[in-house]
Amino acid sequence: MTASQNQLISLTNSLRAEWEQTKHHWNDAKSREFEQRFLTELFSGVNQTVTHIESLERVLAKIRQDCE
Repeated sequence: MTASQNQLISLTNSLRAEWEQTKHHWNDAKSREFEQRFLTELFSGVNQTVTHIESLERVLAKIRQDCE
């Protein structure tokens, strides 16, 4: 799962960087609305997902350890 987690983080960081560049050219009420409606929620969801993946990895490691 770590590979998937790292890929998710990397892609999200790339999107965030691209959005920051986009804001230099598109900076009006609609861009702020877009960011609030879609990107803020997306970035928050990704952060929560990463946290859940980390928790799941700990549980799986514990299960593996208990089965040995």
